[in-house]
Amino acid sequence: MRRTTITAAVAVLALTTGCGAADMTKQASPFANAQGAKTVTLSVQSWVGAQSNVAVAQYLLEHELGYRVDTVQVDEVPAWDALSQGRVDAILEDWGHPDQEKRYVDDKKTIAHGGDLGVTGHIGWYVPTYLAEQHPDITDWKNLNKYASLFRTAESGGKGQLMDGSPSYVTNDKALVTNLKLDYQVVFAGSEAAQITQIKQFAKEKKPFLTYWYAPQWLFKKVPMTEVKLPVYKDGCDADPKKITCAYPHTPLQKYLNTDFAKAGGKAASFLKKFQWTTEDQNEVSLLIADKKMSPQDAAKQWVRSHPSVWKAWLS
Repeated sequence: MRRTTITAAVAVLALTTGCGAADMTKQASPFANAQGAKTVTLSVQSWVGAQSNVAVAQYLLEHELGYRVDTVQVDEVPAWDALSQGRVDAILEDWGHPDQEKRYVDDKKTIAHGGDLGVTGHIGWYVPTYLAEQHPDITDWKNLNKYASLFRTAESGGKGQLMDGSPSYVTNDKALVTNLKLDYQVVFAGSEAAQITQIKQFAKEKKPFLTYWYAPQWLFKKVPMTEVKLPVYKDGCDADPKKITCAYPHTPLQKYLNTDFAKAGGKAASFLKKFQWTTEDQNEVSLLIADKKMSPQDAAKQWVRSHPSVWKAWLS
């Protein structure tokens, strides 16, 4: 994920959602910090799991609490700037950005912790399970060079291809390939959506592939994948991005709120702090959006109708 250096996701929101999020990298929402108005502005990250969080939160804020909700799409690091400046009120899924957390939460105090999302994220390298069954030892990184020829593509320059998603994601993969002396080339698909398309095509043809991927993610239900064991993660082993030789951590995903909104956001702020669900909940909504091609609003509505015992606690 990465994202403690970790991050997963998708740069082309339009391919997986119909929520119409605007690009907020340079633009401010007209509803953020609207004085006296029942409005909330939520940052939408580009991967489908994050879209699921926002869709359900938006549905409940609008239909149960009577708020007007604006959603805006911002890349991971710029989203922290937007949150600090009050251009958005909340980020509902952060995979770990210690530099931004120190700057805005600890030092400037313009951003406040919003609590655990309830979902633990993990980034790793994966091969399709059908390949792992054919070559059981391929799931140990020490044996990857032995199989590099299986993963060669036109884009990998004679080396094995390690497929990543968007260059904007936080990823240690180039350093890992270099430091572990692997005969592989990191090739970016460009977005989560493009990466999913490639994975599905490889799987349809039962071809070998090695990919950077992450959990939770609905695609595991459609394309079973087995994680390749990298050197064990230990606290601090990823402190120097250039010297990393360890696996990605398991990261409890966090919510963050603009500090002023956290203090004066009323029922909306209280609701977002209490918003907490499971990996299974998130994957249920994600599958409806990305695989069943439902709009995020309709997917959220279906989940809300089926799980009142979960979300009613967020309103108390």
